[in-house]
Amino acid sequence: MRCFLIGSFTSSRISSLTSAMTRAWSGRQFAWIAAFVLLAGAARGSSTERAPSGDASTQTNNTRVVTDEVGRVVTVPAEARRIVSLAPNLTETIYALGMEDRLAGDTDYCDTPAAAKMKAHVGAPLSPSLEAIVALHPDLVLATTSINRRETVDALAHLGIPVYTNDPRTVRGMLDSVARIAELAGSATTGTEVVNQLRMRLDALQLRLVDRPLVHVLFVVWESPLITIGQNTFIADALRWAGAESVVLSKQNWPQISFEEVVRLGPEYIVLSNHTGAAPVEIERLRSSPQWKDLEAVETGHVVIVSDEISRPSPGLVDAIEQLAREVHPEVFGPQSEMRKTADGVSNQFALSSGRIKECARCAR
Repeated sequence: MRCFLIGSFTSSRISSLTSAMTRAWSGRQFAWIAAFVLLAGAARGSSTERAPSGDASTQTNNTRVVTDEVGRVVTVPAEARRIVSLAPNLTETIYALGMEDRLAGDTDYCDTPAAAKMKAHVGAPLSPSLEAIVALHPDLVLATTSINRRETVDALAHLGIPVYTNDPRTVRGMLDSVARIAELAGSATTGTEVVNQLRMRLDALQLRLVDRPLVHVLFVVWESPLITIGQNTFIADALRWAGAESVVLSKQNWPQISFEEVVRLGPEYIVLSNHTGAAPVEIERLRSSPQWKDLEAVETGHVVIVSDEISRPSPGLVDAIEQLAREVHPEVFGPQSEMRKTADGVSNQFALSSGRIKECARCAR
């Protein structure tokens, strides 16, 4: 049996862990956190041909040849009309671009925005139904390395279905992916508008934080065993945009650490994603825990419940970055502060909750 190694985990060890996660969580929280610890090799290669590095593309009347984000050469329609998304972040991106009319189907875990739940589903991101995908007659399937398997991409390619795989490893990489997805659907102008607005928000945030030291945090991926993030994950990059950094320095993407090590490192904040309860509830829960209660961050109430968009490389990630910055830098963002101000002091009004960033170009008044 093939064995993937993630830190000190083997596939059999991870299988029992993900079974526990399934019982504990449902929906997108399980999908993303399980993928964090499960996948070492992801969707790579649905074509035997590899292109040199770069973003080159050639076009005929009805199709074009593009290089996706893992270096695969893929022949795609000149303008994709029936798209199947194999991951929640990709579905959210399609809605953010206003292209939901082209979304033929998505996965069981695609629930942002709520309208995505009404689309035809093709199963779980880790093991979608090939039959269900084929039945939707897609002219393009979108996959991602963070949650889809290489075998799925290979199988679809064997059936003659083009698959574009994205691989955002940083916040800027997420923005580039949004622009590429828009371009694949013939909506490059909309993609540029959306990405420019997201960049404006990030730039405005950096102006607010430019003189502030990074806050040291422990980002909890999973509590038992205690799993956190490595230095090279896109979550670690998102933390830096929010004016924070992980106290754990590891080249492993999802290292398991001991609680004794956490005590030694002394994080200023504990960061949990919102699969848990409200912040006051979580603080009390940790204060009643024999392990957590004596940690200074817990004693002082420095526990942040951040949106689970923090674990999703999609436009909503910017919302989560802004939220985290407010929480860990209260000296900068007071109760009356307007979070979304551009450099000239003009507020941006976005509709991320409804998945409609497409209209943001007219928001920068």
